[in-house]
Amino acid sequence: MPDTPPPAADRPRRVALYLQDAHPIREGMALARYAEQRGFEAVWQAESRLVREATVPMAAYAAVTERIKVGSGVVNNWTRNPALLAATFSTLDDLAPGRVILGIGAWWDPLARKVGIERRRPLQAMRETVQAVRALLADQTVTFHGEFVHLDGVELDYVHQPRRPKPVPIYIGATGMQMMALAGEIADGVVLNYLVSPSYNAQAMAHLAEGAARAGRDVEDLDRPQLVVCSLDDDRTKALDAARLLVTQYLGQQPHIMAASGVPAELLEEIGRILTWPATKDQIERAAALVPDEIVQLITASGTPEECRAKVAQYVEGGCTCPILYPLGADVRAMIDAFSPLAA
Repeated sequence: MPDTPPPAADRPRRVALYLQDAHPIREGMALARYAEQRGFEAVWQAESRLVREATVPMAAYAAVTERIKVGSGVVNNWTRNPALLAATFSTLDDLAPGRVILGIGAWWDPLARKVGIERRRPLQAMRETVQAVRALLADQTVTFHGEFVHLDGVELDYVHQPRRPKPVPIYIGATGMQMMALAGEIADGVVLNYLVSPSYNAQAMAHLAEGAARAGRDVEDLDRPQLVVCSLDDDRTKALDAARLLVTQYLGQQPHIMAASGVPAELLEEIGRILTWPATKDQIERAAALVPDEIVQLITASGTPEECRAKVAQYVEGGCTCPILYPLGADVRAMIDAFSPLAA
């Protein structure tokens, strides 16, 4: 890739796009192409709820782009065994060699529990999964008898293609500090969560450094992209209101993330009494009336383009190496332009 001019002072040098299910896949493909044209380094696809599986849109984005990296943000380590995970991401690397990132997380309750999965000992389960998948992608024959992973002479059984290691880095999506330390120890990178305050990053960095030290490396050796909700509009009130609905949903359904950023327990309890899982639109709208602007601004980058860039800069100052922007505004291209490293 040719050298590009440095970004404007208020724009991050590295930036990525995050897509969930708000846009039709073909629209997401167009957005991935546009992000690539505007100098974004990656597009990440969510798989957080039972709405959109990640690897199908990842393949779609990879097929219509040439340079941009494509990551899962994140798949879980409970519903695909390590052999299938490795085969899936090996296949994606066949489509886009050297551009695929496996982002993997420990999933969340109540969703896991509702589909019959007991997320016990998540640290051990993640350690075994990462170890096994990495070995399979490295073109090794793997025998592994752990508590969660059981492989007996398993390999990626290439017949009609040359055997080669697949250079797919493994990033752990971590929220809790024990998982953060594990990421620092065993992962190629960590996907820092969204809807956290910038101050959360200080705690995350300390635990990443602790884990990295266990493996004899430095925290700066670890890539640290971070999901950041970005609700951008020239009309500041519209931007905050657009973010408020998503913030409300997570306040009710994933309070562990919110608590990590210092959201008051009383607000979490009040929201939790209104929202069920899955939440209805009416429940979210009723609960949103309880969420003040300061909470929205605490855990998102919301407001005018200048306000959004200033907030994202706080996450970067706290240790994020590449903001992964989750657009909530109606004009995603405007957000991409507002953060483009190619801007004059």
